[in-house]
Amino acid sequence: MMNWKVLLTILTLAATLMSSSYTMLIPFLPVYLTKELGVTEHVNLWSGAVFSVTFLVSTFMAPIWGAMSDKGSRKLMAIRSAVLLSLAYTLGGLVQTPTQLFFVRVLQGIAAGLWPALLAIMSSNCPQQKLGISMGIMQGAVTAGGVIGPLIGGVLAQYFGMRTSFFFGGAALFTITMVIILFVKDPPRKAAPKAAKAEEKKEKKPSLFKMPVIRGLLISACLTQVSITLAMPIFTFYVAFLQGSEDNIVALSGYVFAVLGIAGVIASPLWGWVGQTFSFKPVLLASMLFAGLFAVISAIPSTLDPFIVLRFIGGLAFAGVFPSINALLTRYTPSTERGRAFGISFSFQQAGSIIGPLAGGAIASLLSLRATMIAAGIVQIIAFAYLWTKRKEFIENTATPAQGIPKSSVTRSQERKTEEVKQS
Repeated sequence: MMNWKVLLTILTLAATLMSSSYTMLIPFLPVYLTKELGVTEHVNLWSGAVFSVTFLVSTFMAPIWGAMSDKGSRKLMAIRSAVLLSLAYTLGGLVQTPTQLFFVRVLQGIAAGLWPALLAIMSSNCPQQKLGISMGIMQGAVTAGGVIGPLIGGVLAQYFGMRTSFFFGGAALFTITMVIILFVKDPPRKAAPKAAKAEEKKEKKPSLFKMPVIRGLLISACLTQVSITLAMPIFTFYVAFLQGSEDNIVALSGYVFAVLGIAGVIASPLWGWVGQTFSFKPVLLASMLFAGLFAVISAIPSTLDPFIVLRFIGGLAFAGVFPSINALLTRYTPSTERGRAFGISFSFQQAGSIIGPLAGGAIASLLSLRATMIAAGIVQIIAFAYLWTKRKEFIENTATPAQGIPKSSVTRSQERKTEEVKQS
């Protein structure tokens, strides 16, 4: 087995490059359609189709790739995804028509699965007592990439043209491919007895979604992603509204949006440490609640400065959500099923990425920009409320933790007390 610290360093670098490659392209797709591909009619329809098709395809493909990684090599699955994504980004810089870009985005959806594969590799190689901090660092890397990407993409687009951003993203994914090939090793797997293999073939694997705890985590991940993406279609307009003008609005909205990412980089590892030291269950509930509350409160100010401050505080709270979800998925999922679990989780998040922008655009059209910002916070509070109603399923451990994962100190203490009572 690889040294987990070395592996964490490698996968953190890969996650940063992966996230920055994605986010350096996404903000410029509508402009790319009009200025580079000559779209003059139905721009909004083309933009919506190009955005959503990747999420739609990856929603169905991610669980399939995850299940395949459990049966075979998670390293090969990560390489597959990185190679296809590198190809998709490179082709995106070569296309000449919107139809060609649409099919490139389909290929990008088919390639989905790099992030779940990286999580599955890390969870299989990491000591369980270091799982929380590891997941927090990797989530922080993804968030950092989300901050770096638009800045790099903006500079490349301004000085070298938008197509250069696609080529740069393709090169970054090719770098990830080479790093994984050269430095990442699959953990050795214990060979199952022939009788066990025969029995496994006869029995149909139960749906992870039917496990109450897993279902709760997946739905919470979907709702959280809806909350994140709900305000994206109107965020630039809302910043202009708070500023009172559209002067330098593209750069300014990018900086304001980056505040959430900066908060995530700072707080994600800390949340991971707190969850590992105490428990991920209260960390997940607390981060969801405070993220939702501060999202709602941040919609109250009518000027930009207090909005930025409140957004940063909300970002600190939000940073605990996905590290806790990933750690709990690892805890309650057998090691042989983690690729499938992370793939399904990614699929649910992608579904949230489809629902969020559509709902946000509808709310802004029917009500107001501020109502959309408030709705984003309310969705996160709904996710908290849903998980709160399911808290007994976590406390009572109705989903059996994966074998080999040490129980928390609280659980061991409770067992000792129970044993003392029995003996007395």
